[in-house]
Amino acid sequence: MTDTTTFDWRPFLLRWSAEWADSLPDDETRSEADEAARQARWLGFPAASEERITAMEERLGHRMPPSYREFLEVSDGWRHAGGFVWLLAGTADARWHNNESRLADVFEEYLDDDSEPEERREADLWRRGLQLDVESDITHVLMDPEDVDEDGEWAVYTWSSWRAAPPERHANFGTFMREMHREFHRLRGRSGEGEPVFANDTTRELDALVEEARLQALRGGWERAQEALDKAKGYGRPRAAGLGDQIRRLLGQTYTVYFDDLVTDPRYAPELLPPLVAEHAAHSYWDDSTLTFHLRGADEDLVALAYATLEQIRNGTYQYTAAGPFGEAVERARELARWGDTDGAWRTLREALPLWEPLGAHHLAPLGWVADPLLGPLLTPERGRELLSTPRGGQGGAAATPTAGLDLDGLAWLAEPGPGDNRTSYRFVLVEGVEPEDLPRRLADGDVTALNEPMTFEEARYRWLHNRTEFSSYDDKARVAVGRAGTGWSFAFDGDPGPFGGARFVSPAAAASAGTRAVVVWGGLRTWSGEPFFHLSVARDGAEQYAFTYEDGEVRTSGEIPRALDPSLFFGGPEGGAEGERSLLEAVTGEFGVRLPRHALKNGRLHTFTTRSWTRPPRDTETYAVIHTNGGAARTTDIEPTVGDGPGSK
Repeated sequence: MTDTTTFDWRPFLLRWSAEWADSLPDDETRSEADEAARQARWLGFPAASEERITAMEERLGHRMPPSYREFLEVSDGWRHAGGFVWLLAGTADARWHNNESRLADVFEEYLDDDSEPEERREADLWRRGLQLDVESDITHVLMDPEDVDEDGEWAVYTWSSWRAAPPERHANFGTFMREMHREFHRLRGRSGEGEPVFANDTTRELDALVEEARLQALRGGWERAQEALDKAKGYGRPRAAGLGDQIRRLLGQTYTVYFDDLVTDPRYAPELLPPLVAEHAAHSYWDDSTLTFHLRGADEDLVALAYATLEQIRNGTYQYTAAGPFGEAVERARELARWGDTDGAWRTLREALPLWEPLGAHHLAPLGWVADPLLGPLLTPERGRELLSTPRGGQGGAAATPTAGLDLDGLAWLAEPGPGDNRTSYRFVLVEGVEPEDLPRRLADGDVTALNEPMTFEEARYRWLHNRTEFSSYDDKARVAVGRAGTGWSFAFDGDPGPFGGARFVSPAAAASAGTRAVVVWGGLRTWSGEPFFHLSVARDGAEQYAFTYEDGEVRTSGEIPRALDPSLFFGGPEGGAEGERSLLEAVTGEFGVRLPRHALKNGRLHTFTTRSWTRPPRDTETYAVIHTNGGAARTTDIEPTVGDGPGSK
């Protein structure tokens, strides 16, 4: 529905005319009509009488929409509507387009049987539209008599061949003219050398609005600040886009977020370049030369910094830093995130935010951290709103309401992976009283003693598969992510295990438990292929204490299993199988006081390493196959089905 508030055309058009006249250089060559308009300070024409408007309507066979009629009653046409329409039609020049441009034929070439009704209406616009452009830079302005709202307003469509975009819709003629006024401001606002400074009542009002929005954003009032900055951005006011983009990026928006007017300022580049560059790096098909498109006006040092940052982000070595107490909190948060405690890392940043020091007056919030490989995954839209709602930068205001943590306590979330998570099987090792760095020594072959750099699950899986040159049917090494599993425990987690080893499975619990206690869980109760299964084993000081395995509908046990973990409570009863998975995981949580960090495992970056095989070597008469590849290439060079004394017999 159109805003029915009466729009006062005369003061609007008078202000626009005066702004245009004052923006013209004295020595510029102009047409007689433009010079007369400059001296008269009026871009319009004499008002159209009711008789002229009625005669036009009779000629066209339609009553004109209210906003266009009201405009004609003030000015019978208009010069310089925006930057590309030099003369806009009044009562004498408005006419039906009737596909004069042949654009209906052009648009119809792209239609097929699957085209939407809206696409067909768009193509037909060139036959039914009322043309308002009289002189323009290949820019068409059409009012659509079939796109009418309940107030009788016709939508206005504009299209320019050089914009390579579909026609732009404006709700009515008044909306179109206000947008053309904004376009005029955007184009004239960046005065060239020798041109008069573009300053007038509108620019002064908007610049005051930007300054108030800046302070309001620092006080935590980001919603009203964003609304004001968007308004000023529409008029092309300096810094409005760059300030508004800081808010948008923290809300999780990346499309057309360029930090204009600020990212090329050396004061703000350390904070604004990383998120800009990270968005470029996320699109591997973008040519690196396009990065400088959003750095127009930057000096050589800043461009070099941008490309150096791009390299760091691509290889995962970029680390965000900040000054003062907030910078110290950043380092603590990174260490927490490194081991999976993303909720703790976020609390650390949030609590230190009032101590954050902006790099300059137009720096609204810390931003470089969103490109940090460990800290960036902390951001969610909810957390972004929490950050923006927190007073900072020396401004006072009400404290923001903390957002809920992203990680659920315990292990039960594994039974309910959530939307977009197709995990049906998982396995993990929990070790008590050791740090995550110690896990390779306990779970990996002797030549693996260190952790890989933090990476996502997808990155770890790709690198592992890409770098492997040997695959065997007897081998079941796991690529695991590591971190802390609650107070006093560390974990090694594999979210994409192969088939359960069955009779050849060897629990790593005993090897992991030297001098302490270790727990191994392998769950596959919701598997899509094969029979459901579940394994639990617990070891202390290098020896297994107890274990059970549910497989093929049966349970095998060993040792003295605590009552809370008795498999008869979970298998064979009314909640047997997949239905009992959650209860079983809750029981493991209660028995050992452990947890796994869902957000870090699904969205974060964690250290990884490769364990030794979870299956024993083949015995005599057991057949296995080994596949060798050349440097990770897909070509198979050797397949050896072998019968003998194990891997060494081939």
